Formats: sequence, structure tokens, C-alpha cells
Amino acid sequence: MTPEALSGLDLLDTAVVLVDAPLTVRYLNPSAENLFELSNRNVAGVAVAKLFGGDGKLTGAIRYARSNNCSYTEHDLTLAPGGRGKLHLACTVTPVETDHDGGFLLEFRRIEQQLRIAREERLLDQTQANRELIRNLAHEIKNPLGGIRGAAQLLDRELERPNLHEYTQVIIKEADRLQALVDRLLTPHRLPQLTLLNVHEVLEHVRSVIGAEYPAGITIHRDYDASLPPLMGDREQLIQAVLNIVRNAAQALQGEGEITLRTRIARQVTLARRRHRHAVCVHVIDNGPGVPEAIRERIFFPLVSGRADGSGLGLTIAQNFIAQHHGTVTFESIPGNTCFTVLLPVNGDDEGGRMKAEG
Repeated sequence: MTPEALSGLDLLDTAVVLVDAPLTVRYLNPSAENLFELSNRNVAGVAVAKLFGGDGKLTGAIRYARSNNCSYTEHDLTLAPGGRGKLHLACTVTPVETDHDGGFLLEFRRIEQQLRIAREERLLDQTQANRELIRNLAHEIKNPLGGIRGAAQLLDRELERPNLHEYTQVIIKEADRLQALVDRLLTPHRLPQLTLLNVHEVLEHVRSVIGAEYPAGITIHRDYDASLPPLMGDREQLIQAVLNIVRNAAQALQGEGEITLRTRIARQVTLARRRHRHAVCVHVIDNGPGVPEAIRERIFFPLVSGRADGSGLGLTIAQNFIAQHHGTVTFESIPGNTCFTVLLPVNGDDEGGRMKAEG
């Protein structure tokens, strides 16, 4: 490729990478340097597979373009350039002539926005389905449960042998336990009682509760951004939501490990189909074994749990409460590092109306 052609690539807003026939990097234009946070000078001559990592889709796309002598677009790439954070990208591979036999131009485009919107819409649909399931399940349980408890109380009064009272008390206590469970199922349907609050007060309350439940073995680190603006929110609902997430982390650690509570400001985010200039971001990070692969797609569904003694309601209720605040809760997990991320919009900071899904 001529110097004139390379200088033309320098002017493009699109991130462009030139690779040669052996699939080593020859050139990054300024947009690619900014996107990947890499220097053209430092990566020249590095193999594409080594530089970008990923699951092999990129090199597969290049090989397809080579064997068919045509442009080819891979619409869903996850790359970790230079071992940094993951990027979700689309890439168009085009065969070109270079000074050293044939080569390829790789044009990269971000797809995070489209993925975020699609993921958010799935979560909204899932949350609504969860609410309906919870409401129906709770009402189906509540009425016969009251009858069982009442009958057990009447039977308890009629029993003449004292040792038989033990059995009726078991029925009454178990009915009470199920009643408490039903109340938890119905709780998310209460509308938030909004007040101005500091998210760090919520986190400190949660930290004190978990500290009391696990006085030894679990260390809770704080990494707070003191400049965060206040939120309009329901203090009790937000405490319960974060408590459920942190307690879930503590239970995954089985009483030994580390949890980090981190807060940051997020800029230019889309939540509940509205664009916001700023949102409060809360990370709950633990060094436990990670979320089991078998339940990752269903972890926010009601009655889904990775523990034999789990109710499968904690994360469902957390998601419902966060959704009622027009926020989102997501997670990423590998063994040794699980991070649940809660995003809550800063009140009155949206950019005017609901967004249309892009792409």
C-alpha cells in the first residue's frame, strides 16, 4: 500500500488495521490507536492472534476473506487487545495489495451500544415476566397456606396428649416460614418511596449487616468515589437490593474471601431506553468460585439458585427493585473474580425522551 493511501487512512474516523499475508500487524491508523489504546510503533510486526486475543473469530474471518478473495464482515467479535479490557466489535476484512504480497485491511466498529440496548430490552421483558410469575405464585400459595395454619391451630387446642403438640407446632412454624416467603415474593410490587439519598449510606448499611452475619473470614473493602451526586430512590428497596447481591457474594465465598464495594460515575449511558449524561455505578466484586455456567443465562429468574439451600429469590428481588428505579444490574464472572454492576440514573439528568433501539 502506497504512502499516499496510508495517509488517507489517517484521516478516517473508522479504526483501521493493516495486516500482511502472514497475519502480522503492519499499521494502525490514529482511530485504531485510540480504540485499542495501542501505539502503532509498538505493535508493528506482532501477530494478529497474539495482539487481539479473542476466540479465533478474527483470524477465521481473515482466512475466509483470503480463500474467497472477497470482503467479509464478522458482526460479533470480543477482543482483548494487549490483554486489556474486552471490546465488543464488528470487523470488515478486505483483501488489499501491499508491498509484501497480499494483505488485509481490518475495519473495526464498536457494537457495545447495540448489545446494551438488546440486553436491556431482554432484561425488561424478563423482569416483567418475573413479576407476573411471582405475583401468581404468591397468590396461589397464600390462601391455602392460611387454611393450613388455621386448621393446625384448631387441632392443637383439641389434642389431649401433650407430646402431640410438637407436631402441630411444626405445621404452624412451617406455615409461618412459608408465609414469610410469600411476603418476600410480593414485596417487590410496592412502588418506590423516593427520597434524596447518598448511595454510600446504602452501601455502609449493607456492609454493617454482612459484617455482623460473617464476623470472621470475609473481608469487605471499600473503594468509594466521594464526588458522586445524590440519588432519588427508595432507601429500603435499594438497601435490600444491594444486600441481596452482597449476601449472594458472601454465600458464594462460603464464609472465607474478599468482597469489594466500588462506586464510580458512569457517563453517557442508556437505561430503561433513556439516554442519561450520568449514572451512579456500583460494583460488588468477590474472589469466589464464580457463577456456575449452567445458570448464567437464568441467574435472575425466580427460584434459580446455584446452592442446594438457596431460595433463588435474592437476585430476582434485587433486579426488580433496581428496575423500579429505572436502573440495571448485570454481571461478569470468571473463577476468582465475579462482578455485579448496578447502574442507577442520576435524577433529572436524562437527555430528553426515550431512545429508539439502534442498529
